[in-house]
Amino acid sequence: MANHLQEFQARQSFPLDPFQRTACEAIEEDRGVLVCAPTGAGKTIVGEFAVSLALSRGTKCFYTTPIKALSNQKFHDLVETHGAENVGLLTGDVSINHDADVVVMTTEVLRNMIYAQSATLDRLSHVVMDEIHFLADRSRGAVWEEAILNLDEGVRVIGLSATVSNSEEFGRWLNAVRGDTEVIVDEHRPIPLRQWMMVGKRVHPLFEEGSGGEVNGRLAAHIERIEGVEDTAWKRASSGGFRSRTPGRGTKPSRSGAPRSRDRYRPIGRPEMLSILDELEMLPAITFIFSRAGCDAALFQCQRSHLVLTSDEEAAEIARIVDAGVEEIPEDDLKVLGFRQWKAALQRGFAAHHAGMLPAFRHIVETLFVKGLVRAVFATETLALGINMPARTVVLEKLVKFDGEGHVDLTPGQYTQLTGRAGRRGIDTIGNAVVQWAPAMDPRQVAGLASTRTYPLNSTFTPGYNMSVNLLQTMGFDAAHRLIDMSFAQFQADGSVVEEVRALEQAEQKHAKARRHIEALVEQLAPGSNTPVDDIIEYVDLRARLSDEEKRAHRHNIEQREQEIIKVLGRAQLGDVLAVPSKKRPKLALVVQPASSQRDPRPWVTFEDGYSARIDATQFAMPPITIGATRVPRPAVAHPRKHARLAVQALAKFGAKRPKSLKTKPRQRPTALQKELKAALKAHPVHHWADRELFAREAHAYVRAAGDVEKLRQRIGQATDSLGKQFDRILDLLEYLDYVEISEGQPVVTAEGENLAKIHSESDLLVAQCLKRGIWNELDPAELAGVVSMCTFENRRETQGSPEAATETMATAMNGTWRLWEELGVDEQRHQLPISKEPDAGFALAMHQWTAGAPLEYCMQAAAQSGAELTPGDFVRQARQVIDLLEQVRKTAYNDELPRTARQAIDAIRRGVVAIGA
Repeated sequence: MANHLQEFQARQSFPLDPFQRTACEAIEEDRGVLVCAPTGAGKTIVGEFAVSLALSRGTKCFYTTPIKALSNQKFHDLVETHGAENVGLLTGDVSINHDADVVVMTTEVLRNMIYAQSATLDRLSHVVMDEIHFLADRSRGAVWEEAILNLDEGVRVIGLSATVSNSEEFGRWLNAVRGDTEVIVDEHRPIPLRQWMMVGKRVHPLFEEGSGGEVNGRLAAHIERIEGVEDTAWKRASSGGFRSRTPGRGTKPSRSGAPRSRDRYRPIGRPEMLSILDELEMLPAITFIFSRAGCDAALFQCQRSHLVLTSDEEAAEIARIVDAGVEEIPEDDLKVLGFRQWKAALQRGFAAHHAGMLPAFRHIVETLFVKGLVRAVFATETLALGINMPARTVVLEKLVKFDGEGHVDLTPGQYTQLTGRAGRRGIDTIGNAVVQWAPAMDPRQVAGLASTRTYPLNSTFTPGYNMSVNLLQTMGFDAAHRLIDMSFAQFQADGSVVEEVRALEQAEQKHAKARRHIEALVEQLAPGSNTPVDDIIEYVDLRARLSDEEKRAHRHNIEQREQEIIKVLGRAQLGDVLAVPSKKRPKLALVVQPASSQRDPRPWVTFEDGYSARIDATQFAMPPITIGATRVPRPAVAHPRKHARLAVQALAKFGAKRPKSLKTKPRQRPTALQKELKAALKAHPVHHWADRELFAREAHAYVRAAGDVEKLRQRIGQATDSLGKQFDRILDLLEYLDYVEISEGQPVVTAEGENLAKIHSESDLLVAQCLKRGIWNELDPAELAGVVSMCTFENRRETQGSPEAATETMATAMNGTWRLWEELGVDEQRHQLPISKEPDAGFALAMHQWTAGAPLEYCMQAAAQSGAELTPGDFVRQARQVIDLLEQVRKTAYNDELPRTARQAIDAIRRGVVAIGA
């Protein structure tokens, strides 16, 4: 064992695993490494060794992470190990000891340092890239490749990644661009992960004991029995598995002893679920819920229950930590934040954790969970991004999530990332992944997710304006082009092109062979005739087009029906009675809690058979209809499941109004194009041939082969040098806008281009244009902050309200920013480039008021009036993004006054909740 590795090993509380030792040895031999291992396997030990090695040699090590929360956490860990004087932190919001030999930072900060050719990079020997698989992220992934490609060749990169299926391909690329890099893949989890399914109140093992477990296990027999059985799920829920001793809402037989028809599967509440896990010694647990509103609703459900997971001593300790964590937040702001209720929930041992929370609140939840004081957390998937909050158990309520456009199934990679939080090294001997079964869930799908432990890593790298001028400025045109050609995106494209060219040759051969088959068939069935082969192909092509149009129309009808259902559910008010389509006769349902969202409405309804739950658009094939309204008893509103009987009684008088029937299946009406294609088919001469189907079979193969050839040609055309061509088009636009000029036949960066190189924003070119044209010059600090927010803010969803300006001067600047974006869009279209992000004024008034000194509650109201849907945590995050862009404006302005105004705006924004817990 190498010298420093021996010293490092001696300081650890447990022996290094073989993969950790192999990686550390490679680092001490001055090689780069890519470590791919499951979450919780101990990858960070490898990064910590690189830090220790750099300090022992008198060189520098940067430790990069994808998110600020992980940077903050890693900073505190390294300070504890190496002392505050040796460790710094740079996240954009915070700068602590930035000249230290070990600096923790977000990857964007490293990228910006490289482009600025910062002196901080002197003596840098190692860069640890934690969660390096984040380079597949659609919005930020390119930053990782920019840093990897631009780092000095003497710097060793230590990549820490989740297990990806193409680790060898990624490793080959790192070898190509960074030199000697060892790929180390380890699929062993130090804490084994058991997979469970919760059906009703019972917890069943997902796989048969001894059948291979999560890798290639056999689905347990009792899990197979519940597959697809909806009407008798209540029976399955009561057989086998672990059962809670908690008395609850059981299935009561009728006087005849047979189960009643309404006693079907009913989802248990979160408090009951946590009580069951507590009895089975499966706490602490993280329950992943894929929306902030869902996390808050789960927390509220627990608050209304009698659930307590802490002792009096633990509650007192929690209160002490909470009070210390919020002592700098003004009392008035704490009231707006619902602090009293939030603290009470923490003292009972449960909490929510999501990006909409105040950062200081999130940090407190993380601290309490790690200390074992909070034992249940309801979290969004952002918690799975490497924050050190492992639990004994991870619970998944659903296997679908909303991705911004629609509800999609979890991928194996997402499932692995989420369940990887289960199992605390040094505390637990086993981790648990629990999926809550529901009638629409296919257990085989769960088994497939649980047994697939890898996912592909695909590059999202594409050149942008800021990147292009920085590359041009630092290395010149030819070298910049070569560097883009060296990106992982191009590496993957080139690799796939080789295979696709081979596939194209085979497809062309198949295409020609299919033509010969048709000609042979014509000669066989009609020898000597003049039957044109092209007529047969034309006829089959018509049939294929008709089939495609029918599929397209079917998809369109499904989307329309879904929108109609969403509209009905979104409009449903308290007390509305819905008739829901059903096979026998329509079912009646009473709305006891209206939907809180119009985009994805989920009203709570109680059906006439007593079933009570939230419903959403995915549960209906056809829209329900509203047949009336009635008063809903208060208990049925406050506790819908407990008092379902009251809602059923209120529904009884609507039996006479029940429609006799409602469509349960959609009626498909042909589109104009379908009618046109059908008419053309009937009129085609081949349609009347007696042997047309014999010819059609061969012609179908020909048409399919022709389609395959065309698709492959398009894909090859798009892949070949696509990134280089886009770089050229960007430079053409930047030359037109005077950010680049041609000198001695080569593009070079102008003074305006140097300003653009300092703007690291999704709206970089728009910001540069506003500065160049002086659109923001006459603004005071509050007005400037409000207008700048147009380039950083992006509303999470459409709400009522309209953006406003606080002053006439601010309105003029906002309108000028908008006009510049429209002009820029025309130029981008002309140069065949993606349109820049549209400015969003929804946060401008709130940002102006906050900068002018208004309290948080007033600013939140201003945001709502402007149509911005914000939580306090969103407000803080958006304010910090404005600060970040103002810092860049301060460095790139064209006059002396604007930098001063930007500085004043930054100081004014950085107060209260915005300044705390960065």
